[in-house]
Amino acid sequence: MPPTPLETANQLSKPEGPEYTFQSGEGIYVLRDDLQLATPPPHPSETPITNPNPLATTTSPPTSGAKLTVLTLNPRQVRPQLNKASTTTSNLLRWRTLARTDTTKPKDTKDIKEVEKEPRLSSDNSSTNSVNGDSSASTKSSTAPAFGEGNVALTLTNSRDMLKKRKPKNNMIKSNSSFVSRVIPHDHLPKRLAERDPQGTFVFVNINRAFQWLDMSSSTKAEPLTKILFTKAHMLCHDVNQLTKDDTHIDVVMGSSASDIIWYEPMSQKYARINKNGMINSTPVFKIKWIPGSENHFLAAHQDGSLVVYDKEKEDAPFVPETTTDEDIDFEEDPDSILNITKSVKSTNQKANPVACWKLTSMPINDFAFSPDSRHLAVVAEDGYLRIIDYLKEKLTDVFSSYYGGFICVCWSPDGKYILTGGQDDLVSIWSLADRQLVARCHGHDSYVTAVAFDPWRCDDKTYRFGSVGLDCKLLLWDFNVGMLHRPKGAQSRARGSVSGSVSLARHRTESASANRLRSESNRSGPPQEEEEEPEFINHPIEPRARTAKLPPVMVKAVDTHPLCGLAFEQDCIITSCEDGHVRTWDRPTQNASASQLDLSSSSK
Repeated sequence: MPPTPLETANQLSKPEGPEYTFQSGEGIYVLRDDLQLATPPPHPSETPITNPNPLATTTSPPTSGAKLTVLTLNPRQVRPQLNKASTTTSNLLRWRTLARTDTTKPKDTKDIKEVEKEPRLSSDNSSTNSVNGDSSASTKSSTAPAFGEGNVALTLTNSRDMLKKRKPKNNMIKSNSSFVSRVIPHDHLPKRLAERDPQGTFVFVNINRAFQWLDMSSSTKAEPLTKILFTKAHMLCHDVNQLTKDDTHIDVVMGSSASDIIWYEPMSQKYARINKNGMINSTPVFKIKWIPGSENHFLAAHQDGSLVVYDKEKEDAPFVPETTTDEDIDFEEDPDSILNITKSVKSTNQKANPVACWKLTSMPINDFAFSPDSRHLAVVAEDGYLRIIDYLKEKLTDVFSSYYGGFICVCWSPDGKYILTGGQDDLVSIWSLADRQLVARCHGHDSYVTAVAFDPWRCDDKTYRFGSVGLDCKLLLWDFNVGMLHRPKGAQSRARGSVSGSVSLARHRTESASANRLRSESNRSGPPQEEEEEPEFINHPIEPRARTAKLPPVMVKAVDTHPLCGLAFEQDCIITSCEDGHVRTWDRPTQNASASQLDLSSSSK
């Protein structure tokens, strides 16, 4: 037997030099530190058998590189420092909410429900710091019903004592589960938690079969607070519940290549295993997120093209799809206009997981994002379609297509007006939800775009800043304003400042029969009601390149030597991560740039 390689520790370095800086309109970004995460060796049971055939291939579990989630329990009440060339402080951000801590506990269930209805906006993909939208977005969000509202079966199961945060039952450290290989908590974990900066940031990150919990505000950030190693499974995604977080409790869910989902509470080191051994869905989990405003429910995207809603506290049961109006849907023949509800959130059968299950495609779902008003879901898949779903009503409303290949990533703008996608066509695309059309294609990457995110600290009601990273190892920054988009020669004239103008909104519409089959015949609570007339489903044609506006980046920089897979915008920095485990933190420029920084910038040119 070959010797088992020893596990190494994280390495922290602080590279210096002009190659570790980049300049944008607001100033110079400087690399603060480079954290190299230890990539764990394969578990002994995974050690491949040597095959003398040079053409032989061995299958290995899928991996997603270093995917991170940034969490601040008590954000500072500080407005962003914008230079004179920048716009005024964003009126999309409500800083009183950003600075709100969870030290004040709601006194009754009514207060909790009000908190649940507040919009929870993320700069998506990696960062989870909540930032609220403008007043109009807030108004819409406050009136949005909770997921599953009106279903008596769900109301009864969720009516338990809401003031008490429930924890998983199993001790992670003392676990004898064959799924968990090893748990390595810090020797002085209670002391580090007691002495940490209350306004500092935590980072949760997965790398191959390891999951790490880091304190980025500590001088010893390279030493994880807890490191978990799994057996025969790679953690591919995770998310933190913004509603239940406080100084003593954090709810984390993780999706794995083995289809199992882990509900983990790091403060108490407790965990629970959901979808154990693929009881409900046996395919890997590529994306997982908590449903906005919910303490218990989260949504998981599986490799087989299914979206499944789970309850963290419910037991699993063998899942038998409920009857639908169209039992023999062919996703290969008609892949872009189907939402097959195999279990509806309105079903009265809510004793066990899943809470709901929607089948969208036969190909993997790579990413999804909730809109800031907590009404819509943007889903992108390997089949090259961006789907917009009214997930509260379980209706597919719009489908957009890529130029080429599949979509990999998606996010919403802070005000919910625009959607960004990136994928295998090497493009970042901007879509308008209000006008239901493509706004612009962003050219600049030389390979697949793997992550996109808005920078909420540099957005206002007219101009948006967003970033993207890709397999070309580059970070690109973009400034988007409708008025700055150039008009292609082949495009029709547009009204100034308008995205839609007189551009034709011709769309392919499905027949009413196709729309009707999107509904499920699941058992519903209450007396039977008359069927409401369903809106027409819109399948948008591909917009020709000659009629599509092009947006150039404002900054292009190769920030790593390995393909990038993660991007997060924080108040004081930008964080990037790569497939090899590097997590790099780039300090934002200060308002008063020093002469040395300016000299460093000129020398780099």
